[in-house]
Amino acid sequence: MNLGIGEIAIILFVALLFFGPSKLPELGKAAGTSLREFKKAVSGLMEEEDKENLKK
Repeated sequence: MNLGIGEIAIILFVALLFFGPSKLPELGKAAGTSLREFKKAVSGLMEEEDKENLKK
C-alpha cells in the first residue's frame, strides 16, 4: 500500500478536524510507540522461527 503526498495530506487534514491541533502530537507519539513495539514483536518472532529452522 503506497500512499502519495495527496493522500497523506487528506488523512492529516481529517485527523486535524476530528481531534484538533492539541491532540495530534499525542496521537502521533502513541502511533509511533505502537508501531515500534509491533516491529520489535515481529522481529522477535522471525528470529525465533529462524532459530527453529536452523535446528531442523
